[in-house]
Amino acid sequence: MSNGEKCRYTEAGVDIDKGNAFVERIKPVVAATFRPGVLTGIGGFGGLFALGGGKFKDPVLVSSTDGVGTKLMIANLCQKHDTIGIDLVAMCVNDVVVCGAHPLFFLDYFATGGLDLDVATDVVKGIAAGCEISKCALIGGETAEMPGMYKPGDYDLAGFVVGICERDKLIDGSEIKVGDKLIGLASSGLHSNGYSLVRKICFDEMKLTVKTRIDEFGCTLGEELLRPTRIYSEPLLNLIKNYKVKGLVHITGGGLIDNIPRVLPNGCRAVIHKKSWEVLPIFEFLREHGKVTPLEMCRTFNNGIGMVVIVDAKEAGDAVQQLEALGEKPYLIGEIAPVSPKKEEPLVEVDCG
Repeated sequence: MSNGEKCRYTEAGVDIDKGNAFVERIKPVVAATFRPGVLTGIGGFGGLFALGGGKFKDPVLVSSTDGVGTKLMIANLCQKHDTIGIDLVAMCVNDVVVCGAHPLFFLDYFATGGLDLDVATDVVKGIAAGCEISKCALIGGETAEMPGMYKPGDYDLAGFVVGICERDKLIDGSEIKVGDKLIGLASSGLHSNGYSLVRKICFDEMKLTVKTRIDEFGCTLGEELLRPTRIYSEPLLNLIKNYKVKGLVHITGGGLIDNIPRVLPNGCRAVIHKKSWEVLPIFEFLREHGKVTPLEMCRTFNNGIGMVVIVDAKEAGDAVQQLEALGEKPYLIGEIAPVSPKKEEPLVEVDCG
């Protein structure tokens, strides 16, 4: 518009020029994530990705979408927005890798009441960092200004990922059998689940702030709560090359108890030995100060295990060694047991005490 001329849309709270400036600002950040197959740059109406090359004989596309929940509120309280994008990528990518899929490309949706260029740029930098960790291209997204829908300063995120896998290499749990071993991979902390309960305990009941230093954590409460979700795709895809992985479970909301049954075939249940891994200080803190029962802890949080790998008992020891060599902290946490036809048993038995 000409100088001095009023823009009614800007008066209503939507600044088109600022949105265009945001796109220009993030172009180099996004371009750094591109991988072979990306056909378009940022700013088009659709992101294009070519499968081609004959690399896959019978490819299956695997997709997932997710967000980061009320962890966004912690980012706002801390005024730190450059890692929440890693969480967004992790929650999506970890869901496709459990099928054995290689992440190909990622798209994001950023919605806010009014666009803050610095905040939005930091968010996208985090998304790009997550994409680089997972070797996934950030090929597009949407930024929506919706004044009246969100309070000033608030924003919401959603992510979308597409991966690829050979049909005969898909991991679906169907080959799991009694006697197989469960390997748990250490989480980095809370990841992106249970934050509504965390906020109730820490802020409403304990009256803490994100600046409160907690000795057990060795940092402030805000720093602990913002630890990015661990991305497991590269180590797991490397493991799959050398070992027969029968099942993978991303431990999100519902914890070990509600997530492991999603891959168990009929006649199988999982027995988990809780003392077999290190429970991080944040979980003990929440359990003690929030007076959360052991069972609820096991169903709400990951309790230190962010991913479960199910392999044949004969390969478990070697698989653990390779995971350690790949930079993970793996623990042998349990085994697959038979379901008894004579008595009711939970599909996942955890010594929660």
